[in-house]
Amino acid sequence: MTPIPRVDTLMDQFGAHAITSPLLHALSTVAGTTGLCRERILMLGMTPLAERIIRETETRAGWCGSVVGVVDDLPSQGDGATDPPLLGPIGRLSEIVDDVRPHRIVVALTERRGSTPIQALLESCLVRGIVIEEAAQYFERLSGQLAIESLTPTSIVYSGKFPPSAVHQAFARAVSWLVAAIGFVCSLPLLGLIAIAIKLDSDGPVLFVQPRVGANGRPFKLLKFRTMHVAMVPHSEWAADNAARVTRVGKWLRTLRLDELPQFVNILRGEMNLVGPRPHPVSNLELFTLVTRNLNETTGTSVSYYHLRSMVRPGLTGWAQVRYQYANNLEEEIEKLRYDLYYVKHASIWLDLRILAITCRLVFSGGLSDGVKAPRPFVETVGTRPLRALRKLKPTRAA
Repeated sequence: MTPIPRVDTLMDQFGAHAITSPLLHALSTVAGTTGLCRERILMLGMTPLAERIIRETETRAGWCGSVVGVVDDLPSQGDGATDPPLLGPIGRLSEIVDDVRPHRIVVALTERRGSTPIQALLESCLVRGIVIEEAAQYFERLSGQLAIESLTPTSIVYSGKFPPSAVHQAFARAVSWLVAAIGFVCSLPLLGLIAIAIKLDSDGPVLFVQPRVGANGRPFKLLKFRTMHVAMVPHSEWAADNAARVTRVGKWLRTLRLDELPQFVNILRGEMNLVGPRPHPVSNLELFTLVTRNLNETTGTSVSYYHLRSMVRPGLTGWAQVRYQYANNLEEEIEKLRYDLYYVKHASIWLDLRILAITCRLVFSGGLSDGVKAPRPFVETVGTRPLRALRKLKPTRAA
């Protein structure tokens, strides 16, 4: 029985990967609210990425369908022993498809060459109209993140997405410069008032200046209004650990995000854009480069993920900021890296506009974290397991 075409299935058949993220999100939302997106998903292979996809799907409570089971050559643990259930070995894929009638099969096998049942996928699945999709691609659409566990040098080189197009980079630069120039001129009276308030409220400089990593790894001096008392003794650099140091004026500035206004100067200098990954402190470059080269559990390949992140100018706001906001440990930094790499791969005018719109909404609603509140509970994900030995390391906060 051929399943009734759904909105998301039609998008895949006509090249969903070419559709911009806002449109894809809108179509998927419409499909979910009309009951057309209740698809049955069958996982082919139980890998770290497959586990992550299952968790992401469960958190959406049926918004994008449900995983009905897993097909893999794993020892059976009895009916109902796992959720979703292990339905059988890869050799029985055709029979399992007949039984569960999935709408989509997500292929998450670690070793594809020689183990992927191509014949069964072609004859028993594709000809029936069942959508077949790689796990990494499905994860990107589902979560707005890149599946770091599955990235390989080959997949990066042949994706055609790194670096972003010259047209987008030129447009982003022109818009960023224009907005920064207008914003800086219009905010000059406010900048002066803020500077006076900071001096009257606490001792120390008006500006907080810190070396950060820019495009292509070039360092630059990031400018912010100082929002904390100057530390006199060694201290943790994570924002959440320094709530007691925030000044009265600083608390107000951080809530309204006005401490970021001096970065208009960084944008005018060409060191930043309006939208892009937030720049990390130079002091963390070596550590982050080392950690991010050893994240690939699935292939064991060492990939310079941090280099990919620096293919674009850092931004005043970014995809990771509006989706994950502040990070207060290494695991959370890696989680943000997934969003940053997604932005670098899918950078477009529409994605930039979407990020700016979400940023404005969060700023005016007070929903954009200032980093000094208690961090959200963090659940360790599969992709961060290699970092357990590094939990006690505390690199400089990147705000």
